[in-house]
Amino acid sequence: MIHAAIADFAAALPDGRGVLGLDLGTKTIGVALSDRLLSSATALETVKRRKFTLDAARLLEIAAAREAGGILLGLPRNMDGSEGPRAQSTRAFARNLTALTDLPIGFWDERLSTVAAERALLEADTTRKRRAEVIDAVAAAYILQGALDRMRHMRADHGG
Repeated sequence: MIHAAIADFAAALPDGRGVLGLDLGTKTIGVALSDRLLSSATALETVKRRKFTLDAARLLEIAAAREAGGILLGLPRNMDGSEGPRAQSTRAFARNLTALTDLPIGFWDERLSTVAAERALLEADTTRKRRAEVIDAVAAAYILQGALDRMRHMRADHGG
């Protein structure tokens, strides 16, 4: 089931399972995973896109192997907050994915995540070749970390 609000997504997550974070690009999908306490996100891998059925099968294979309790997709909004073709494509990917899994699926605004990931990799003095290999997974980790931080604040605000 797709959850438009992060609060609804958080409420649908089973206890003690991490969340898979995805940064959907046109050529690759960055994959990150949270810990089971939903406190930190780690870049996992970059999946080369082929066609939806193969991509979805690989992502669900990762989710099952890592015992993920939900999937969070970065939603590429425009800087003014509007949604263009990339955001619509992400929403369509999520809709298609719901037909293949019962895991809750949510979205998180991914504006500037790739910029932040690139900056972190530059500060870490990562080589250009290595940056190209890991940028999407690191961007997915930034997206997921933003959502985890928001969910933690929501739990704190509600005494949970």
